[in-house]
Amino acid sequence: MKLFSPLLVLLALALPLTAQHTESQHDDSQRPTPSAPRANQGHVPPPPPARTGPQANSRSDAERSVYGRINEMPHVNHDTWYGHSAVNDPRFHIEHPFEHGHFANFGPSFRYTIARIDAAHHEFWLPGGFYFQVADWDWGYFTDQCWNCGDDFVVYDDPDHIGWYLLYNVHTGVYIHVQYLGM
Repeated sequence: MKLFSPLLVLLALALPLTAQHTESQHDDSQRPTPSAPRANQGHVPPPPPARTGPQANSRSDAERSVYGRINEMPHVNHDTWYGHSAVNDPRFHIEHPFEHGHFANFGPSFRYTIARIDAAHHEFWLPGGFYFQVADWDWGYFTDQCWNCGDDFVVYDDPDHIGWYLLYNVHTGVYIHVQYLGM
C-alpha cells in the first residue's frame, strides 16, 4: 500500500502532461505545411539563366554572407544559383546527349519526392519510374543530404551543360547535376 500511493500520485501528475503533449502533436495550425519550401526565402526559384560571355567560362561565385562566411556548396538563395560549374567544364561533355530521351516534366511547376536510391550506381528514381544518375563529382553533396526523407524536389534543365539536369531540393536549397536515364 505504501508503494501504491506514490505511484498513484505520479500517475495523476503525468496524465496532464501526456494530454498536453498529445494535443500539441495534433495541432496542425502551428506547423508549416510539409511541402512548403523552406529554402530560397520560402519559394521555388525560377530556372537558372544560361550564362554567356566571360562569366560562362568560370564557376559561378560562392555565396558570401555579411559575416564573412563562404558557402561554396551548389545552392540557390534569393533566386541566385551559386556554385554552378563553368560552361566549358570538360566533366559535362557527353558524347550522345539525351541518349535516353528528354525528361519532359521539369521546371518549377513539377515537384517530386525520391522514390528509391541505388547508392552503388549513384542512381535514384522519381515516382512514375523516371530514373536518373547523379554526377560522380556531385555524389558527395547527394550523400551529405537526406534526399529520400520525403523532401520535395524540382528538376531543372541545365542551360549551361547540354544533356544534364539540376535536381533542386526545395527545403535545403541544394542542387546537384543529374542525367536522365529513362523509365
